[in-house]
Amino acid sequence: MKVTRLVPAALAVALVGLAAPHAAADQAGQTPPASAESKAAARQAATAPATLDTLSRFFSRDGKVALKAAAPRVEGDAVPVYALSPQFVAGKAGAPVAQLEYLASTAVSADGQKASLWTVEQGASWKVVNIATGDDESRYTAAGAAKLPGGTVFQEPQINAWYVEKGSTVLPLDEDAVKAIGAGGTTLAGYQKRVAKAYGDKLPGSAYDRSGKAGGFAEPAAAEPASAGGSALPVLAGAGALLGLGLSGVLRRRRRLSE
Repeated sequence: MKVTRLVPAALAVALVGLAAPHAAADQAGQTPPASAESKAAARQAATAPATLDTLSRFFSRDGKVALKAAAPRVEGDAVPVYALSPQFVAGKAGAPVAQLEYLASTAVSADGQKASLWTVEQGASWKVVNIATGDDESRYTAAGAAKLPGGTVFQEPQINAWYVEKGSTVLPLDEDAVKAIGAGGTTLAGYQKRVAKAYGDKLPGSAYDRSGKAGGFAEPAAAEPASAGGSALPVLAGAGALLGLGLSGVLRRRRRLSE
């Protein structure tokens, strides 16, 4: 399932603006949680009239449903979306495996289409910066909670793999993750060795980063025409600055949950 973007095509791995969650990442090995206040604020942004109006246009693209009949609604709570941490890749002592990137809310249209609203903290408020087709974020969050209760669900954006981690255990949630670590999962130490080998030379400040290859893929590939991923709509609130491991796989494609 392809992703339709509202943000610039150069979107890489991490969204800047989550200063409070990232500050908590210094706690030894603990992935920073999203607060109840942040989740409530993110959902409020997702259900704002202007957002629902944009959702109507999003769902009615390609004539799938009439604009006035789209009647989008937001279901459930906003869920935190975590991505592989550069500090973990670098082997920094006590670094959590993942860091909070954005909060996602699931929107549903009258004809059953689903979309994920990405919200980030900008200044004193939370704003929607992207709409992506499907509901991967909420589905993987639920799948991870069922597979490893109390664990942290996170994405390895470079290969679009989803995992759940708890203690010293990392388990796969989709087929890309199964290919990466096997159906039975791996240890946290084993996973760190794998990502260090794969991305250790591509971290911020590396020669790879300084060479301008931060996208990990050629820029034209990241900038798909509107027909390839759905009609592009105006940016809701601006995406802000971007950083991270420097690979743009986060927007490449959607995958189904593994069996």
